[in-house]
Amino acid sequence: MNLCTRSAGLTIGVTTGSARWQSFVREAFAGHELKDAQADDLHVVIAESSERFSLRGMDTLARGAWSDGSSVVIENACSSGVDLRVWADGGRLEVEARSRPGWSTRGLATVARARAQLLLRSAILQYPAMWWAGVSGAVPMHVSGVRTAGVSVAIAGPGGVGKSTLLRDAMSQGARGVSDNLCVGRGLVIHGVLEPLRTDGGEGRRMPHGRRESVWPDRLDSIDVEQILVLRRGSGSSVVVRPLDAQAAARVIVGGTYAAGELRRYWAFAATLALGTGLGPAHPPITDAATFLARAVPCTEVILPGRPGTRLSDVIGISQAYADELSSEG
Repeated sequence: MNLCTRSAGLTIGVTTGSARWQSFVREAFAGHELKDAQADDLHVVIAESSERFSLRGMDTLARGAWSDGSSVVIENACSSGVDLRVWADGGRLEVEARSRPGWSTRGLATVARARAQLLLRSAILQYPAMWWAGVSGAVPMHVSGVRTAGVSVAIAGPGGVGKSTLLRDAMSQGARGVSDNLCVGRGLVIHGVLEPLRTDGGEGRRMPHGRRESVWPDRLDSIDVEQILVLRRGSGSSVVVRPLDAQAAARVIVGGTYAAGELRRYWAFAATLALGTGLGPAHPPITDAATFLARAVPCTEVILPGRPGTRLSDVIGISQAYADELSSEG
């Protein structure tokens, strides 16, 4: 069966004949399966075979990774229990995945099922998409994206600060989200990396930190960023909004991207594919991309109150009013 979606600015097609893997893919697509896609930029085949890939003609790249100069084989990719063979075919990236879990991976799936699911999604769907987007200049960023109150906003801040909760509340009021935690950026445009929405009020699979997953009720593929909000949590009783210089905002985006648990295994994955195929940068220019974005649009620091209940539309309203006031004074 062929399944298709959009992620990281790409059309992704997945072929699998297994009911188990079909369920896995549909859950990862979070309610946004495409029915009429004509072509894909990334094609993933989840094979029935559990045999080891042939390494004939391949040289060692790193421990558990080999290349013949154009294709790459990675064993136990991202500790997921899946082996990958990856190669470029013209303008399309081809990925074949074979499930070959060892005893440690089987143990993880037993005692930490959510963690095992996240590793599989990363290895089979998200990381290949992010890397292929990076070959054409996109850069990974740990930000949320949303269009609300007529403004397209990138939201940065540490994990657990409340980005997902604000996003979910905003969408209940008619906003359209792009991503929960992961994007790839191209200039002023950010494309969402598709993953289920994870909040305290979700209805689906249990995830770490007491959250549950949900499908996206409505989702944009990308936005042209008009404003950056940098969130942090305070102990006061009201929202504090103040301007933030571009260098500080970029630093939060860059630091948050490297610190993100979702990307912990991405850097070695991307470097291995770049080394083995000769395509794309060995390391994405995250600092340059974040600095360009932060210098191009207004940046605001938002200190959220200790109690819940803040709405994104209120934050944006306060931020815009403050920016208008500064503009009139200048």
